[in-house]
Amino acid sequence: MDIDIVSVFPEYFDVLRLSLLGKAQENGLMHVAAHNLRDWTHDVHHSVDDTPVGGGAGMVMKPEVWGECLDELLGLRGDAYDGDANPGESAGTDPIGRHEPDSAGSVALTNGGSAPHPTDTVNDIGTSDRPVMPGEAATLDGAVISEDAIAPGNSADAHGTDAHGTVLIFPNPSAPLFTQRDATELSHAHRLIFGCGRYEGYDARIPEYYRAQGVDVREYSIGDYVLNGGEVAVSVMLEAITRLLPGFMGNPESIVEESYTGGNALLEHRQYTKPAAWRSLEVPDVLLSGDHGKVDRFRRDEALQRTSEIRPDLIETLDCKQLDKPDRKTLMALGWEVSGEHPRHVA
Repeated sequence: MDIDIVSVFPEYFDVLRLSLLGKAQENGLMHVAAHNLRDWTHDVHHSVDDTPVGGGAGMVMKPEVWGECLDELLGLRGDAYDGDANPGESAGTDPIGRHEPDSAGSVALTNGGSAPHPTDTVNDIGTSDRPVMPGEAATLDGAVISEDAIAPGNSADAHGTDAHGTVLIFPNPSAPLFTQRDATELSHAHRLIFGCGRYEGYDARIPEYYRAQGVDVREYSIGDYVLNGGEVAVSVMLEAITRLLPGFMGNPESIVEESYTGGNALLEHRQYTKPAAWRSLEVPDVLLSGDHGKVDRFRRDEALQRTSEIRPDLIETLDCKQLDKPDRKTLMALGWEVSGEHPRHVA
Protein backbone atom coordinates (compact mmCIF):
# COMPACT_ATOMS: atom_id res chain seq x y z
CA MET A 1 0.00 0.00 0.00
CA ASP A 2 1.21 3.50 -0.88
CA ILE A 3 0.43 6.24 1.63
CA ASP A 4 0.97 9.95 1.03
CA ILE A 5 0.44 12.49 3.80
CA VAL A 6 0.26 16.24 3.17
CA SER A 7 0.90 18.50 6.15
CA VAL A 8 2.55 21.78 7.11
CA PHE A 9 4.38 19.68 9.74
CA PRO A 10 5.58 16.59 7.81
CA GLU A 11 8.19 15.85 10.48
CA TYR A 12 5.30 14.96 12.80
CA PHE A 13 5.07 11.65 10.98
CA ASP A 14 8.61 10.55 11.82
CA VAL A 15 6.86 8.52 14.53
CA LEU A 16 5.57 6.19 11.80
CA ARG A 17 9.07 4.72 11.58
CA LEU A 18 8.64 3.12 15.01
CA SER A 19 7.31 -0.27 16.10
CA LEU A 20 5.12 -2.34 13.76
CA LEU A 21 4.51 0.55 11.36
CA GLY A 22 8.25 0.92 10.88
CA LYS A 23 8.71 -2.82 10.39
CA ALA A 24 5.89 -2.92 7.85
CA GLN A 25 7.69 -0.29 5.79
CA GLU A 26 11.00 -2.11 6.09
CA ASN A 27 9.31 -5.31 4.90
CA GLY A 28 7.70 -3.62 1.89
CA LEU A 29 4.09 -3.97 3.07
CA MET A 30 3.59 -0.23 2.77
CA HIS A 31 5.39 2.93 1.80
CA VAL A 32 4.75 6.24 3.55
CA ALA A 33 5.75 9.62 2.11
CA ALA A 34 5.09 12.82 4.10
CA HIS A 35 4.91 15.97 1.98
CA ASN A 36 5.24 19.58 3.13
CA LEU A 37 2.27 21.55 1.80
CA ARG A 38 4.42 24.70 1.74
CA ASP A 39 6.50 23.16 -1.07
CA TRP A 40 3.61 24.09 -3.39
CA THR A 41 3.50 27.77 -2.40
CA HIS A 42 4.98 30.56 -4.52
CA ASP A 43 5.17 33.58 -2.22
CA VAL A 44 8.10 34.56 -0.01
CA HIS A 45 6.20 33.70 3.16
CA HIS A 46 5.05 30.27 1.91
CA SER A 47 1.48 31.13 2.93
CA VAL A 48 -1.05 28.31 3.03
CA ASP A 49 -4.00 30.16 4.61
CA ASP A 50 -6.12 33.30 4.31
CA THR A 51 -8.99 35.03 6.12
CA PRO A 52 -12.49 33.50 5.97
CA VAL A 53 -14.83 34.79 3.27
CA GLY A 54 -17.74 36.47 5.05
CA GLY A 55 -15.63 37.30 8.09
CA GLY A 56 -14.96 35.45 11.30
CA ALA A 57 -12.10 34.37 13.50
CA GLY A 58 -9.13 32.33 12.42
CA MET A 59 -7.67 31.44 9.05
CA VAL A 60 -8.75 28.98 6.36
CA MET A 61 -6.37 26.86 4.25
CA LYS A 62 -6.21 28.10 0.67
CA PRO A 63 -7.57 25.98 -2.20
CA GLU A 64 -4.88 27.13 -4.65
CA VAL A 65 -2.04 25.57 -2.67
CA TRP A 66 -3.93 22.38 -1.93
CA GLY A 67 -5.00 22.23 -5.57
CA GLU A 68 -1.45 22.30 -6.92
CA CYS A 69 -0.32 19.74 -4.37
CA LEU A 70 -3.17 17.28 -4.94
CA ASP A 71 -3.11 17.70 -8.72
CA GLU A 72 0.51 16.59 -8.69
CA LEU A 73 0.02 13.69 -6.28
CA LEU A 74 -3.07 12.48 -8.13
CA GLY A 75 -1.68 13.07 -11.61
CA LEU A 76 -4.51 15.46 -12.48
CA ARG A 77 -4.56 18.59 -14.57
CA GLY A 78 -5.80 21.67 -12.75
CA ASP A 79 -8.74 22.38 -15.07
CA ALA A 80 -11.46 24.72 -13.85
CA TYR A 81 -14.38 22.92 -12.25
CA ASP A 82 -17.59 23.09 -14.21
CA GLY A 83 -20.40 22.15 -11.86
CA ASP A 84 -22.49 20.90 -14.81
CA ALA A 85 -19.76 18.65 -16.17
CA ASN A 86 -19.79 14.92 -15.56
CA PRO A 87 -17.36 13.81 -12.83
CA GLY A 88 -14.02 12.61 -14.15
CA GLU A 89 -14.20 14.44 -17.48
CA SER A 90 -11.19 16.61 -16.78
CA ALA A 91 -9.01 16.52 -19.88
CA GLY A 92 -6.26 13.95 -19.81
CA THR A 93 -7.61 11.86 -16.94
CA ASP A 94 -9.99 9.03 -16.46
CA PRO A 95 -12.70 9.04 -13.73
CA ILE A 96 -10.43 7.85 -10.91
CA GLY A 97 -7.66 10.33 -11.64
CA ARG A 98 -5.22 8.37 -13.78
CA HIS A 99 -3.31 10.04 -16.59
CA GLU A 100 -3.92 8.87 -20.14
CA PRO A 101 -0.98 9.25 -22.54
CA ASP A 102 -0.91 12.66 -24.24
CA SER A 103 -0.64 13.18 -27.97
CA ALA A 104 3.14 13.04 -27.81
CA GLY A 105 3.01 9.60 -26.21
CA SER A 106 4.63 10.62 -22.92
CA VAL A 107 4.74 8.21 -19.98
CA ALA A 108 1.34 7.70 -18.35
CA LEU A 109 0.73 7.48 -14.61
CA THR A 110 -1.53 4.50 -13.92
CA ASN A 111 -2.99 2.64 -10.96
CA GLY A 112 -3.44 5.87 -9.07
CA GLY A 113 0.31 6.60 -9.23
CA SER A 114 1.70 10.07 -8.74
CA ALA A 115 4.51 12.11 -10.15
CA PRO A 116 7.10 12.30 -7.35
CA HIS A 117 7.63 15.76 -5.94
CA PRO A 118 11.23 16.98 -6.34
CA THR A 119 11.85 16.72 -2.58
CA ASP A 120 10.32 13.25 -2.17
CA THR A 121 11.27 9.70 -2.96
CA VAL A 122 8.22 7.58 -3.69
CA ASN A 123 8.36 3.83 -4.20
CA ASP A 124 5.78 1.85 -6.14
CA ILE A 125 4.09 -0.70 -3.89
CA GLY A 126 1.50 -3.03 -5.41
CA THR A 127 -1.80 -3.93 -3.83
CA SER A 128 -2.11 -7.07 -1.71
CA ASP A 129 -4.81 -9.71 -1.86
CA ARG A 130 -6.84 -9.80 1.33
CA PRO A 131 -9.05 -12.60 2.66
CA VAL A 132 -12.65 -11.74 3.47
CA MET A 133 -12.82 -11.04 7.20
CA PRO A 134 -15.87 -11.29 9.48
CA GLY A 135 -18.20 -8.36 8.86
CA GLU A 136 -17.01 -7.91 5.27
CA ALA A 137 -18.42 -8.85 1.90
CA ALA A 138 -16.76 -9.47 -1.46
CA THR A 139 -18.08 -7.40 -4.36
CA LEU A 140 -18.58 -8.60 -7.93
CA ASP A 141 -15.32 -6.99 -9.01
CA GLY A 142 -13.36 -8.86 -6.34
CA ALA A 143 -12.97 -5.99 -3.90
CA VAL A 144 -13.80 -6.61 -0.27
CA ILE A 145 -15.82 -4.04 1.65
CA SER A 146 -17.67 -3.85 4.92
CA GLU A 147 -21.19 -5.18 4.94
CA ASP A 148 -22.61 -1.89 6.21
CA ALA A 149 -23.20 1.04 3.89
CA ILE A 150 -20.48 3.65 3.56
CA ALA A 151 -20.97 6.61 5.87
CA PRO A 152 -23.14 9.42 4.44
CA GLY A 153 -21.19 12.25 2.89
CA ASN A 154 -18.40 10.09 1.51
CA SER A 155 -18.10 9.38 -2.15
CA ALA A 156 -17.36 5.70 -2.82
CA ASP A 157 -19.94 3.87 -4.88
CA ALA A 158 -21.60 0.59 -3.98
CA HIS A 159 -18.49 -1.34 -5.00
CA GLY A 160 -16.39 0.39 -2.34
CA THR A 161 -12.71 1.10 -2.85
CA ASP A 162 -11.24 0.57 -6.32
CA ALA A 163 -8.45 -1.93 -5.71
CA HIS A 164 -6.18 -0.03 -8.13
CA GLY A 165 -7.34 3.48 -7.26
CA THR A 166 -6.60 6.19 -4.76
CA VAL A 167 -8.68 7.33 -1.80
CA LEU A 168 -8.25 10.94 -0.68
CA ILE A 169 -9.00 11.43 3.04
CA PHE A 170 -9.43 14.61 5.07
CA PRO A 171 -9.92 14.61 8.86
CA ASN A 172 -12.81 16.92 9.72
CA PRO A 173 -14.63 17.24 13.09
CA SER A 174 -17.85 18.00 11.18
CA ALA A 175 -17.70 14.78 9.14
CA PRO A 176 -19.08 11.25 9.71
CA LEU A 177 -17.38 9.25 12.47
CA PHE A 178 -14.47 7.03 11.41
CA THR A 179 -15.17 3.43 12.48
CA GLN A 180 -13.57 0.00 12.41
CA ARG A 181 -15.67 -0.79 9.34
CA ASP A 182 -14.16 2.19 7.52
CA ALA A 183 -10.68 1.03 8.53
CA THR A 184 -11.43 -2.46 7.21
CA GLU A 185 -12.68 -1.15 3.88
CA LEU A 186 -9.78 1.26 3.40
CA SER A 187 -7.24 -1.46 4.20
CA HIS A 188 -7.99 -2.86 0.71
CA ALA A 189 -7.07 0.35 -1.13
CA HIS A 190 -4.00 0.46 -3.34
CA ARG A 191 -3.15 4.00 -2.30
CA LEU A 192 -4.28 6.50 0.35
CA ILE A 193 -3.64 10.24 0.39
CA PHE A 194 -4.27 12.05 3.68
CA GLY A 195 -4.65 15.82 3.84
CA CYS A 196 -4.02 17.42 7.25
CA GLY A 197 -6.01 20.59 7.85
CA ARG A 198 -4.96 23.36 10.23
CA TYR A 199 -6.35 26.58 11.66
CA GLU A 200 -10.11 26.84 10.92
CA GLY A 201 -9.83 24.00 8.42
CA TYR A 202 -9.57 23.77 4.64
CA ASP A 203 -11.64 25.54 1.99
CA ALA A 204 -14.81 23.46 1.42
CA ARG A 205 -14.29 23.61 -2.35
CA ILE A 206 -11.24 21.34 -2.14
CA PRO A 207 -13.09 18.04 -1.50
CA GLU A 208 -15.95 19.24 -3.71
CA TYR A 209 -13.61 19.79 -6.64
CA TYR A 210 -11.86 16.42 -6.39
CA ARG A 211 -15.13 14.56 -6.03
CA ALA A 212 -16.20 16.22 -9.27
CA GLN A 213 -13.06 14.81 -10.90
CA GLY A 214 -14.14 11.31 -9.94
CA VAL A 215 -11.69 10.94 -7.05
CA ASP A 216 -12.92 8.88 -4.09
CA VAL A 217 -12.88 11.57 -1.39
CA ARG A 218 -13.62 10.77 2.25
CA GLU A 219 -13.98 13.14 5.19
CA TYR A 220 -13.94 11.61 8.67
CA SER A 221 -14.12 12.71 12.29
CA ILE A 222 -12.34 10.60 14.92
CA GLY A 223 -14.55 11.83 17.78
CA ASP A 224 -16.67 14.57 19.23
CA TYR A 225 -13.82 16.95 20.00
CA VAL A 226 -11.58 19.41 18.14
CA LEU A 227 -7.81 19.20 17.63
CA ASN A 228 -5.30 21.84 16.56
CA GLY A 229 -4.72 20.04 13.27
CA GLY A 230 -5.31 16.88 11.31
CA GLU A 231 -1.98 15.21 12.03
CA VAL A 232 -3.15 13.36 15.15
CA ALA A 233 -6.35 12.23 13.43
CA VAL A 234 -4.42 10.98 10.39
CA SER A 235 -2.09 9.00 12.66
CA VAL A 236 -5.10 7.37 14.33
CA MET A 237 -6.77 6.43 11.05
CA LEU A 238 -3.53 5.28 9.45
CA GLU A 239 -2.72 2.90 12.29
CA ALA A 240 -6.27 1.52 12.38
CA ILE A 241 -6.09 0.84 8.63
CA THR A 242 -2.58 -0.50 8.17
CA ARG A 243 -2.67 -2.96 11.08
CA LEU A 244 -5.26 -4.89 9.05
CA LEU A 245 -2.82 -5.47 6.16
CA PRO A 246 -1.79 -9.13 5.76
CA GLY A 247 1.59 -9.66 7.41
CA PHE A 248 1.40 -6.50 9.53
CA MET A 249 0.53 -8.26 12.79
CA GLY A 250 2.73 -11.10 13.99
CA ASN A 251 -0.35 -13.16 14.85
CA PRO A 252 -3.29 -12.46 12.50
CA GLU A 253 -5.68 -14.13 14.96
CA SER A 254 -5.13 -11.21 17.34
CA ILE A 255 -7.36 -8.93 15.26
CA VAL A 256 -10.27 -11.33 14.81
CA GLU A 257 -11.96 -10.88 18.21
CA GLU A 258 -11.09 -7.24 18.88
CA SER A 259 -13.58 -4.58 19.86
CA TYR A 260 -15.83 -3.37 17.02
CA THR A 261 -14.72 -6.25 14.77
CA GLY A 262 -17.09 -8.51 12.85
CA GLY A 263 -20.74 -8.43 11.86
CA ASN A 264 -22.17 -8.44 15.41
CA ALA A 265 -19.46 -6.21 16.87
CA LEU A 266 -18.98 -5.98 20.64
CA LEU A 267 -16.42 -4.49 22.99
CA GLU A 268 -13.70 -6.99 23.74
CA HIS A 269 -13.55 -8.90 27.02
CA ARG A 270 -10.90 -7.94 29.58
CA GLN A 271 -7.41 -9.44 29.28
CA TYR A 272 -5.11 -10.90 31.95
CA THR A 273 -1.59 -12.31 32.10
CA LYS A 274 0.66 -13.91 34.73
CA PRO A 275 0.90 -13.96 37.72
CA ALA A 276 -2.52 -15.34 38.57
CA ALA A 277 -2.56 -13.27 41.78
CA TRP A 278 -1.21 -9.73 42.01
CA ARG A 279 -1.60 -7.42 45.01
CA SER A 280 -4.52 -9.43 46.31
CA LEU A 281 -6.27 -9.29 42.92
CA GLU A 282 -6.79 -12.63 41.21
CA VAL A 283 -7.46 -13.73 37.66
CA PRO A 284 -10.97 -15.24 37.30
CA ASP A 285 -10.80 -18.97 38.15
CA VAL A 286 -12.44 -20.04 34.88
CA LEU A 287 -9.49 -18.72 32.90
CA LEU A 288 -7.21 -21.11 34.80
CA SER A 289 -9.51 -24.12 34.37
CA GLY A 290 -8.11 -25.35 31.07
CA ASP A 291 -11.67 -25.81 29.79
CA HIS A 292 -11.61 -23.90 26.50
CA GLY A 293 -15.38 -24.07 26.10
CA LYS A 294 -15.96 -22.47 29.50
CA VAL A 295 -13.25 -19.88 28.82
CA ASP A 296 -14.85 -18.91 25.49
CA ARG A 297 -18.27 -18.63 27.13
CA PHE A 298 -16.91 -16.53 29.99
CA ARG A 299 -15.23 -14.13 27.58
CA ARG A 300 -18.31 -13.89 25.39
CA ASP A 301 -20.55 -13.15 28.38
CA GLU A 302 -18.13 -10.52 29.63
CA ALA A 303 -18.03 -8.91 26.18
CA LEU A 304 -21.83 -8.74 26.17
CA GLN A 305 -21.91 -7.31 29.69
CA ARG A 306 -19.22 -4.67 29.04
CA THR A 307 -20.88 -3.63 25.79
CA SER A 308 -24.27 -3.38 27.48
CA GLU A 309 -22.81 -1.14 30.19
CA ILE A 310 -20.50 1.03 28.10
CA ARG A 311 -21.88 0.99 24.55
CA PRO A 312 -25.54 -0.10 24.63
CA ASP A 313 -25.92 1.37 21.13
CA LEU A 314 -23.84 -1.55 19.84
CA ILE A 315 -26.16 -4.05 21.54
CA GLU A 316 -29.10 -2.39 19.80
CA THR A 317 -27.56 -3.14 16.40
CA LEU A 318 -27.03 -6.87 17.00
CA ASP A 319 -28.92 -9.30 14.78
CA CYS A 320 -30.95 -11.48 17.14
CA LYS A 321 -30.99 -14.28 14.58
CA GLN A 322 -27.22 -14.62 14.94
CA LEU A 323 -27.33 -14.86 18.75
CA ASP A 324 -27.09 -18.34 20.23
CA LYS A 325 -29.13 -19.50 23.24
CA PRO A 326 -26.45 -18.57 25.84
CA ASP A 327 -26.12 -15.10 24.24
CA ARG A 328 -29.86 -14.57 24.55
CA LYS A 329 -29.84 -15.77 28.16
CA THR A 330 -27.04 -13.36 29.07
CA LEU A 331 -28.70 -10.40 27.37
CA MET A 332 -32.06 -11.16 29.00
CA ALA A 333 -30.34 -11.21 32.39
CA LEU A 334 -28.91 -7.78 31.54
CA GLY A 335 -32.38 -6.42 30.81
CA TRP A 336 -32.62 -6.86 27.04
CA GLU A 337 -35.59 -8.16 25.06
CA VAL A 338 -34.25 -10.42 22.29
CA SER A 339 -37.40 -11.70 20.57
CA GLY A 340 -37.36 -9.06 17.80
CA GLU A 341 -34.99 -8.29 14.97
CA HIS A 342 -32.64 -6.39 17.29
CA PRO A 343 -32.30 -6.35 21.09
CA ARG A 344 -34.38 -3.77 22.97
CA HIS A 345 -33.57 -2.62 26.50
CA VAL A 346 -36.56 -3.06 28.83
CA ALA A 347 -35.07 -2.87 32.33
